Amino acid sequence: MSTSERIVKANGVDLCVESFGDPADPAVLLIHGAGHSLLAWDEAFVGRLVAGGRQVIRYDSRDAGRSTGYPAGSPAYGLGDLVSDAAALLDALGIPAAHLVGMSQGAAVAQLMALDHAGRVASLTLASSTPGGPGHHHPDLPEMSQEIRDLFANEPAEPDWSDRAAVIDYLVEAERPFAAHSRPFDTDGMRAAAERVVDRSADIAAQLTNPYVIDAGEPWRERLGLLSAPTLVLHGTEDPLFPIGHGRALAAEIPGARFIALDQTGHEVFPRHQWDTVVPAILDHTAGS
Repeated sequence: MSTSERIVKANGVDLCVESFGDPADPAVLLIHGAGHSLLAWDEAFVGRLVAGGRQVIRYDSRDAGRSTGYPAGSPAYGLGDLVSDAAALLDALGIPAAHLVGMSQGAAVAQLMALDHAGRVASLTLASSTPGGPGHHHPDLPEMSQEIRDLFANEPAEPDWSDRAAVIDYLVEAERPFAAHSRPFDTDGMRAAAERVVDRSADIAAQLTNPYVIDAGEPWRERLGLLSAPTLVLHGTEDPLFPIGHGRALAAEIPGARFIALDQTGHEVFPRHQWDTVVPAILDHTAGS
């Protein structure tokens, strides 16, 4: 564990958390997507937000990295528990309210937190998301790409989880279909990132299995009009899982939400070529509180 990481007890579980910047600055809580960990948020990206006068917090959700985990295939929690975890983490850190930045499943957590713990959310930034939760069917929105439908219908065999090299290969190839196809896939960079993820995870099998089988709870799309937190929606123009119509619909459902399309971006954590767009947008959106 790095010297800046620490384990915090929140909502009855252990969450590994890392904070950057001045605690007196506005707090930005980064909430990663399913299968990821706090490492999804590149330190250089975090550094740009810190340089803009933000305290930035990234953490491992349940089953990720070094936080509380469960046997692979048997997660003893649902999406609602992840929402309660995030609120309890702010309590543990002594932060009354934070600006939430969520990606994919993390954006679902952020939506629900803003609905159910409105006073704790200074603003929302929702990336690679959909109105409501993953797994909730929206017949009016575009279907995932044929490539992703085929992938889900014929999922690759799980690796030998004890074979580090095989797991790293599996991770790299798992990300490839979700990246934008209009730019070269950074195989070397993704492999280096996968190595860090695997070496840091307490149970990589659970991390890559459990978040995808948890109960998302009741759909909440019809509640989005009640959101009062200022909202920024960021969405890749080449997202194959939630085509861009999902992001536009999400922004349309939330009063006053701003939408930014990210060119040459798939269903992926902000790629480096978009940082010059994303970082200023987040800093502007989180200014003034």
